Amino acid sequence: MLAKQNQQIADAIRRERGRLRAFIRRRVLNDGDAEDILQDVFYELVAAYRSLQPLEEVSAWLFRVARNRIVDLFRLKKPVALADAAASWVESEHDEIPGLEDLLPPIEAGPDAMLARQVLLDRLVQAIDELPPDQREVFVAHEFEGIGFKELAAVTGVSINTLLSRKRYAVLYLRERLQSTYADWLDE
Repeated sequence: MLAKQNQQIADAIRRERGRLRAFIRRRVLNDGDAEDILQDVFYELVAAYRSLQPLEEVSAWLFRVARNRIVDLFRLKKPVALADAAASWVESEHDEIPGLEDLLPPIEAGPDAMLARQVLLDRLVQAIDELPPDQREVFVAHEFEGIGFKELAAVTGVSINTLLSRKRYAVLYLRERLQSTYADWLDE
């Protein structure tokens, strides 16, 4: 029985590892966090098999667990402070630029909100991928990894003013690129 379980676990991991890793990486920008989530999902798989929990659709179950772990990660981390970072660099007709968490439907609002949240996050990741590499690097490091400009300047050898400028251009592009998505969501 144990040998059969081990074989089923190994087959599932071998079969789904690549797709599951890609699924997680599209939603989690930090490589370490993505790998942690992947390992957590596989740990849950082993635990489910060991507790003799019936798993009819292993693939669907793995992706559901991955999605739940991603949501847990976003809950644990402080909301991304787009408003704080962008407000000082971007002159806007609006008094306040909402933060990422403010733009997303609340997790507690149910399956429809989770789907909308996933779509919005997917579009954000796609928009971030479209940024020039130097702007993307600064934006991701500052917004998602919490690295300050002083530390970034020391690591990259690029001046703080240049980093601020790159971040400003990234925020401007993302605001423009995601404005229709945000407007569509508000209209619903």
